[in-house]
Amino acid sequence: MRFLYVMDPMCGWCYAFQPELEGFLAQHPSAEVDWIMGGLAPDTSAPMDDALRQTIASYWHKIEAVSQVTFNHDFWERNTPYRSTYAACRAVIAAERLRTVSAASMVKSIQSAYYQHAKNPSLEDTLVACASDIGFDVAQFLGALRSDDTEQLFQQHLAETRRLQVTGFPALFFVDNRAQAFALAVGFCKTSELDSRFNRGRENA
Repeated sequence: MRFLYVMDPMCGWCYAFQPELEGFLAQHPSAEVDWIMGGLAPDTSAPMDDALRQTIASYWHKIEAVSQVTFNHDFWERNTPYRSTYAACRAVIAAERLRTVSAASMVKSIQSAYYQHAKNPSLEDTLVACASDIGFDVAQFLGALRSDDTEQLFQQHLAETRRLQVTGFPALFFVDNRAQAFALAVGFCKTSELDSRFNRGRENA
């Protein structure tokens, strides 16, 4: 059994979806999950403008109201935020290159740093610290993060996101035995909804 999970580690709705996804996958322990980095916001060195800061900060409150997660809202006072998530996506890909099946751990490390500890994952130092926290050698990880191979893989992830016609995150797909991908979630939903959609999809396959 195989699933495709298209997400961005700096997407607030993906952070909210994480407990729901884990609840769903706990019922399918032998399933393989391909973590696809969808790339929410391209690289930039320009600080986020005040209007966008206020908009995203307001989203966090909305997400808290409908999910199990909480946010450390001190982030907005402690950091200079950037509308830039590609580096975090590359960090997940670099981790997976160095240690197979580590994408999930790296995503959770980034989410914890960002949403719980008010660190800025748009910055390389934060991403290196996240990798170190889950046992990666700093120099080795930094080399992988900056490598052309990681960038090429990231471009493949972006191409796969386009192929699946994903327009928002999180997006979860079930891949059947004919290698066709069926959407179980396009946007936040609960574990119970995933279960229902998955069971209906299998019945109709």
